[in-house]
Amino acid sequence: MIKKLNLILVQKTLIEKGFSVFTPQEFIRLFDVSPYAAQKFIHTYTEKNFFTKLRNGLYALEGKRPPVFFIANKLYRPSYISLETALSHYSIIPEVVYSITSVTPKPTQEFSALDKSYTYTRIKQSAFQGYTAKKESDHTYLIAEPEKALADYLYLVSLGKKSWNDRFYTKDISKEKIHAYGTLFQRKNLQELIDRL
Repeated sequence: MIKKLNLILVQKTLIEKGFSVFTPQEFIRLFDVSPYAAQKFIHTYTEKNFFTKLRNGLYALEGKRPPVFFIANKLYRPSYISLETALSHYSIIPEVVYSITSVTPKPTQEFSALDKSYTYTRIKQSAFQGYTAKKESDHTYLIAEPEKALADYLYLVSLGKKSWNDRFYTKDISKEKIHAYGTLFQRKNLQELIDRL
């Protein structure tokens, strides 16, 4: 069964079908092979540096690395880019952020992949909204709207998990929208923090 898979054809198909990041299950479906054949092929070509292991059960095509925001969405699902990474992306904070920060309704997690740190912070399921899909070099990723990134961050400030930032640039931000997103968290002190902006 393994002879059925040709490396060049596999790479070409993964690229054409938009699977620059893939799971063994997706590989099995895409190439109609047994779990054993998929595992053997992926392992063999990961050892030969044609694939990169991002974490258990998730691989990327070497040489066709997708954008870090796309990888962040794939590493731990469901999630979207938020907090410091989104705030920096929208120039709401001046700091350069090295860890890619996301929020998720699942337990808080941290991963390291391709020399980058990815952190995922848990928020309430009811507050897991207010994000948008953006495209970068043929890859679509999810990122918080500017107001939601601020609401997510201030929610964590209200819990004592983050510190207040005196350098928020909120000139182009809708305070009304931040308040609306803030109500999703059902915390009185969060609304007070939003009023301080």
